[in-house]
Amino acid sequence: MATAARMGRKVTVATCSLNQWALDFEGNLQRILKSIEIAKHKGARYRLGPELEICGYGCWDHYYESDTLLHSLQVLAALLESTVTRDIICDVGMPVMHRNVRYNCRVIFLNRRILLIRPKMALANEGNYRELRWFTPWSRSRQTEEYFLPRMLQDLTKQETVPFGDAVLATRDTCIGSEICEELWTPHSPHVDMGLDGVEIFTNASGSHHVLRKAHARVDLVTMATTKNGGIYLLANQKGCDGDRLYYDGCAMIAMNGHIFAQGSQFSLDDVEVLTATLDLEDVRSYRAEISSRNLAASRVSPYPRVKVDFALSCHKDLLEPLSEPLEWKYHRPAEEISLGPACWLWDFLRRSQQAGFFLPLSGGVDSAATACLVYSLCRQVCEAVKNGNQEVLADVRTIVNQISYTPQDPRELCGRILTTCYMASENSSRETCNRATELAQQIGSHHIGLNIDPAVKAVVGIFSLVTGTSPLFAVQGGSSRENLALQNVQARIRMVVAYLFAQLSLWSRGARGGLLVLGSANVDESLLGYLTKYDCSSADINPIGGISKSDLRAFVQFCIERFQLPALQSILAAPATAELEPLTNGQVSQTDEEDMGMTYAELSVYGRLRKVAKTGPYSMFCRLLTMWGHICTPRQVAEKVKRFFSKYSANRHKMTTLTPAYHAESYSPDDNRFDLRPFLYHTGWPWQFRCIENQVLQLERREAQDLDGVD
Repeated sequence: MATAARMGRKVTVATCSLNQWALDFEGNLQRILKSIEIAKHKGARYRLGPELEICGYGCWDHYYESDTLLHSLQVLAALLESTVTRDIICDVGMPVMHRNVRYNCRVIFLNRRILLIRPKMALANEGNYRELRWFTPWSRSRQTEEYFLPRMLQDLTKQETVPFGDAVLATRDTCIGSEICEELWTPHSPHVDMGLDGVEIFTNASGSHHVLRKAHARVDLVTMATTKNGGIYLLANQKGCDGDRLYYDGCAMIAMNGHIFAQGSQFSLDDVEVLTATLDLEDVRSYRAEISSRNLAASRVSPYPRVKVDFALSCHKDLLEPLSEPLEWKYHRPAEEISLGPACWLWDFLRRSQQAGFFLPLSGGVDSAATACLVYSLCRQVCEAVKNGNQEVLADVRTIVNQISYTPQDPRELCGRILTTCYMASENSSRETCNRATELAQQIGSHHIGLNIDPAVKAVVGIFSLVTGTSPLFAVQGGSSRENLALQNVQARIRMVVAYLFAQLSLWSRGARGGLLVLGSANVDESLLGYLTKYDCSSADINPIGGISKSDLRAFVQFCIERFQLPALQSILAAPATAELEPLTNGQVSQTDEEDMGMTYAELSVYGRLRKVAKTGPYSMFCRLLTMWGHICTPRQVAEKVKRFFSKYSANRHKMTTLTPAYHAESYSPDDNRFDLRPFLYHTGWPWQFRCIENQVLQLERREAQDLDGVD
């Protein structure tokens, strides 16, 4: 009796996370080729890459330049020509101009022939994203046009035109449809109708950045997409610093029928990470077969144009091919996210800026201690990567320390090479903060310097006194608030000047080559309120904690005590936050941050989220806080708190225009550069808004008085 030949139905597909860099066309090409090579080695017949991976996502206004389009086409030509891309469907991202309009596209090709150019249909245009500034969404659903290839591609592909638009690929054994990043987040994502029209494999190329506590959002969207409609879903994402404030956090994944089958890392020093899964198409078909509501909808859906591809993702002899097993997604705790994400961001800045390390003013407080711990975490990750055989990391660290035979093994030893910390004392500094800074520097191994800025402060104030014939005094000495603030600011600004001097010359003084990147350590809450001196130590080259709240930083420091065994952090956590810019009282600190600000850090986080995330102005914030804080505050107290915040916030808004570029990790960042676009010259009295609040408070107080009268 003859045995029927079993048709192939198992498919091996690949997705990846790449650490691409804006406009690094050579490096981007090599990382794409390496990912394709790894995918093929793992048996994959389809490879998906991140959004705009050829040029790098963060090109911003370089997208306007014809050079960016030209070099992207040149890289595409190199990919088409490479033998590495043979016998695997390659899905790459790049900008494409079609009929004088720029589109954010996927270019899908196989064996030197372009199968489809699929433009993005829903552009990200909120928060940090400005895609509508550079690109136009493709608005012709289920329609394609002919795209005339440039001559450099015609010569390679022997094609004059290729399909451009909203279509799907029909291979010999399945159907594949593309989504691009934002399209997954829209109310009616393309995968819904594509799935109803028989698409079995969905792909999503993303350029999605890290925000604390948000990893679950992508995972939930992907699993829900395949739970409701069945199917296989691949998500690729960029990973690393693209040359800006954002850190793209990987998390590539492969899902099927509501379950995760492959999980990529969220943070790592690997420039190329490839995930594969072997899945059975029959599992998709049987899953869909019993969802009657889906099948009824499928019978009415409008069909997608299909591009026929004479290629199969499966093979006939796959009976013994093992299938991938579902897994449970593993999430990092927020403190772990902080220990990993900003540290990886620092690594990209350090190696790509070709500097020799970091310089950090270490005050003995929580913020600068947390920043020092991030560099120490980076050193731990570098040592671990080298131990695991990462040759790219080894080559980079050897370049940084300028020693060709160096192999890092001990994080403390590496920290001593790449981190210089400095305690800048003044007559207003306490012995306790000095000791805390010194002890932490010893425990992480940084090269530590102690110095006193009093001679420089006296010299600068002396110039003012010489010219004006007046000598300003601190408030405790009888001076006005203006004098008091000026004397605090001159100390802070001199620390910035000293920091940059030592960053440029401290390695030279030790006979070593290179300069150091100056690290800032102002947290997101202080920046929001403007509780910092313009052009002081908050002015630095980069700030790894500028998008992180004080409460999260304290949790991170506690995490470091336990994970990194750094007991010096215990006394730092226990001490009150202080700027130490006013005279001591009997040798003890008399100034605290929260007293200076007139509000707590916890309150600041609430104001920040209401202002940015909940989009409230003064009156709406007052109304929200009436219910949130009604059990601890009277309406009058709530009103005074809201007025105090908005008055200080608006008076200091100009400082946001000069904030050091900071790692973006929090949804209420006040970064004026791209994320939080608002004026920086306000009427700080907010007369109309505050009058509305005052009227409401008076009504509430009258009502309360009437209620009391009624009780009598």
